[in-house]
Amino acid sequence: MLNTKDIKIAVIGLGYVGLPLAVEFGKHLSVVGFDINASRIAALCAGTDHTLEVSDEELAQATHLSYSSDINELKDCNFFIVTVPTPIDDYKQPDLTPLIKASEAIGSLLKKNDIVVYESTVYPGATEEVCIPVLEKVSGLTFNQEFYAGYSPERINPGDKEHRVTNILKVTAGSTPEIADFVDEVYNLIITAGTHKAPSIKVAEAAKVIENTQRDVNIALINELAVIFNKMGIDTQAVLEAAGTKWNFLPFRPGLVGGHCIGVDPYYLTHKAQALGMHPEIILAARRLNDRMGGYVATQLIKGMVKKQIQIVGSKILVMGLSFKENCPDIRNTKIIDMVDALKEYDLDIDIYDPWISPADAKKEYGISPILNLPSNKYDSVIIAVAHKQFKEMSIVDLKSHMKSNHVVFDLKYLFSDEDTDLRL
Repeated sequence: MLNTKDIKIAVIGLGYVGLPLAVEFGKHLSVVGFDINASRIAALCAGTDHTLEVSDEELAQATHLSYSSDINELKDCNFFIVTVPTPIDDYKQPDLTPLIKASEAIGSLLKKNDIVVYESTVYPGATEEVCIPVLEKVSGLTFNQEFYAGYSPERINPGDKEHRVTNILKVTAGSTPEIADFVDEVYNLIITAGTHKAPSIKVAEAAKVIENTQRDVNIALINELAVIFNKMGIDTQAVLEAAGTKWNFLPFRPGLVGGHCIGVDPYYLTHKAQALGMHPEIILAARRLNDRMGGYVATQLIKGMVKKQIQIVGSKILVMGLSFKENCPDIRNTKIIDMVDALKEYDLDIDIYDPWISPADAKKEYGISPILNLPSNKYDSVIIAVAHKQFKEMSIVDLKSHMKSNHVVFDLKYLFSDEDTDLRL
């Protein structure tokens, strides 16, 4: 059995999940951070994280951490942590390709007594049903005799500088009771908030996938309520504030649900449920409702413009924010693009402004060239789609200086008062 003093960690995948983890372990233990993106490795070697999750100072503090895009650099490692993405495909089915490829790469290096821990979000059973057979086939070793596995679901919240990897309680699990204890011990070296040792890998997988599924369903409920209250002429925010005076009312708010967690993870659970012959009605209904919100927002804006007798075709629209959440440069699976695509059907002239994102990424991913500066007195309407700190710091006077005299302000994020806005969810 390994000792924590003898382990050499490999972190496979250096995105929002893997890099903060590698940095924290790299302050105490020998760690190799691996990513197939050579430019990502070059930037990290130069001391910069373009995701902005880890500061240059924090990178410098990880004195035992090295980076590589060469899988052979991991051959001396004996504790592998897999943090690759688990996306969905165009048919909203789980795409386990990154996970399988990572398992194949590790399998080519696997030695007796090595431990492989998965952090990527999957459906319950995926680690043992999909990943372990790959490890066995490629390595030629026998699971739970010659190598072992664990699962510790990631709980990174991109853009959140208060809740970091070390101060978020970590769920851990192992393929045997002894391995579960050891995996838990390893994570406790860096997790100051403590750990929760789940009784099995499947339980840990299930716990993770329902975290975001629960949020998705709750937001869908609030989105549906917002649509109902809009029909009734009632201010949704006022209703939620009033209801929120009860101690057990959950503080969810309406909005566009995108990103690579809440908008994706439920499909992993529904995929497994359907494979078992079940039809998860509530989860899929919530997904459909949340996926329709971009089109709903576009329609509401058009109605608001018509009421103000603003010419629709050719009007100038400003969309503030493209990233999937505030204070984060990530544009993957952003639902703002659904809203933009819906607006384009009305032949509008749309500008997108987001100081957090990479213009090159926006062009590559969506064919969009965001503007870099806000002009004055130009726009017929504005949609505040993301609550970036720069937008929060703007006054309503600042915002309206970019608008024409007759305009519509659609504040999706409740940054301004009801008196200063024309539309809110």
